[in-house]
Amino acid sequence: MQIREATAEDWPRIWPFWHRVVAAGETYTWDPDTSEEAARALWMAPAKRVFVIEDGTGAVVGSAFLTPNYGGPAARIANAGFMVDPERGGRGIGRALAEHVLAAAKADGYRGMVFNAVVETNPAVRLWTSLGFTVLGTVPDAFEHPRDGRVGLHIMYRAL
Repeated sequence: MQIREATAEDWPRIWPFWHRVVAAGETYTWDPDTSEEAARALWMAPAKRVFVIEDGTGAVVGSAFLTPNYGGPAARIANAGFMVDPERGGRGIGRALAEHVLAAAKADGYRGMVFNAVVETNPAVRLWTSLGFTVLGTVPDAFEHPRDGRVGLHIMYRAL
């Protein structure tokens, strides 16, 4: 697998799995009906550093962004978003992408990373915990999960 900075030309290869993940309504707080144009603006915004991970065939199988979570005196705390093609789950792609983005954040001078809204039933919670993130708190019943009903949203943090 190869991880590299994304280019504008990568969006058509990110959009199909981005759309499937968000439309499923299980792990992201974005509207499941988000249009492609709005999705591109969310994921590929100029303030974000975007990465893709390619498999051995050159197919884009995951993507992530890195951005400041706050501004001003708190701008050294990062935020990130991660997506792996659901058809490629369980192969270490998310972990490889996460480790790469955490290293990039540290190299960019961030002191920590925060996730503002991790759906508590998201299997990625185990990944984040294994990478040193802790749950600072949970907003109860904040997310309408299509199968599990109302579930909480974790706020997770890790020092870099």
